[in-house]
Amino acid sequence: MKILAVDSSAKACSAAVLDDDKIIGSFFINTALTHSQTLVPMIDAVLKNTSTDINSIDAFAVSAGPGSFTGVRIGVAAVKGMAMPLNKPCIAVSTLEAMPYNIISEDCIAACVMDARCNQVYNALFEIKNGKITRLCDDRAVSIDDLSEDLKQYNKKIVLVGDGAQLCYNSMKENNNIVLAPEMSRYQNASGVALASVNKERISCGELLPAYLRLPQAERELKKRMENKI
Repeated sequence: MKILAVDSSAKACSAAVLDDDKIIGSFFINTALTHSQTLVPMIDAVLKNTSTDINSIDAFAVSAGPGSFTGVRIGVAAVKGMAMPLNKPCIAVSTLEAMPYNIISEDCIAACVMDARCNQVYNALFEIKNGKITRLCDDRAVSIDDLSEDLKQYNKKIVLVGDGAQLCYNSMKENNNIVLAPEMSRYQNASGVALASVNKERISCGELLPAYLRLPQAERELKKRMENKI
């Protein structure tokens, strides 16, 4: 089974190829360049450098959200564009569910966090034990203060992973159980998307949709204005 996975859910962007449960190639960048500039060249490069013909890919996986509204749409559109002409299935992976694979060798609680602005994060918690990942809660949008209170129930090591990790750590470092994931393992990565996708449902490219946890800011502001008029 060969899977091509992409992640463009935040500032970092990446592409990876998995072959029989093994990552055989991965490209990752974390720059100010837009994903519309970088994602397709990375996909081309990872295919070329792993000698992988795109026709041999069995499924296309993508971090379908939560994350940046524009970034998630770019990733989903890229996967649709590859899967449709080849009539190959797609796999939608929660961005948060892919993150624990960054620190799979740690026995800990993985507190996966993405900066959702306005002192909120997109979050999910996972327990990692002996290389096995167990989900502890659904994906959610929560305030950093509420997350801090929630994490106090765990007496074991908690590792913050994701682009919101430093932001959360700055507010939670008084809790001695909480540590930051190493810089090189901290950010969303297509390798985690590929590994998380292995046992997930295959869907058609027409069924693949972004999975947002809240409305875009413009829609939230419009909804608020409309409610105030009532």
